[in-house]
Amino acid sequence: MEQTHTAHNGTTATPGAQRRVLVVEDDPTIVDAIAARLRAEGFLVQTAGDGPSAVDTAEAWQPDLLILDIMLPGFDGLEVCRRVQAQRPVPVLMLTARDDETDMLVGLGVGADDYMTKPFSMRELAARVHVLLRRVERAALAAATPRSGILRLGELEIDHAQRRVRVRSEDVHLTPTEFDLLVCLANTPRAVLSREQLLAEVWDWADASGTRTVDSHIKALRRKIGAERIRTVHGVGYALETPTP
Repeated sequence: MEQTHTAHNGTTATPGAQRRVLVVEDDPTIVDAIAARLRAEGFLVQTAGDGPSAVDTAEAWQPDLLILDIMLPGFDGLEVCRRVQAQRPVPVLMLTARDDETDMLVGLGVGADDYMTKPFSMRELAARVHVLLRRVERAALAAATPRSGILRLGELEIDHAQRRVRVRSEDVHLTPTEFDLLVCLANTPRAVLSREQLLAEVWDWADASGTRTVDSHIKALRRKIGAERIRTVHGVGYALETPTP
């Protein structure tokens, strides 16, 4: 008998319960391989092969995480992501057949938390799924025991308690991953953090193969808070700039 409980506020299931993962992919070989690996990892898995059925399944089944291909029949994965996120916040791992940075940035812009480019290893995909779910759990815990105060760096404000960001007093919508990345940089303003440090801190992922994920999230973050606020140190990493006195 299934004993999964999924909160309807976007948090993951209660500890000890099996997590639900919805895999949206129109290639039967890929979807079967992903589903088999995730079931072996202990997840409950449902699948969908097109945009409309993905949105319907997400609404009815309330998954804890979505694995979503960009290229789908009906309507594409970007539209699926928009519609699902409008129903309830849920972590999304986007899949793309093209190593196209534009696809990645657009995916992050509509609410995806991470992406992988095909072909990928099932081991890495499973690891990314675990990481995304742990991040949601940490965010829920932080919301329950929030840090007090608002960090102000010039016109940039970071509200830890509400997980909100403002630039010039205007709210800026960040995905959970973007918020965690900004906080990581803001914890040591002006200090340069390597891509590997950011991967370990934000993604719990200690494999250099993921550094392009960091680069794409940095680009998405720059578009939202202002490119001048994040400095690139070529060959090293990134630093959050603070206003000069």
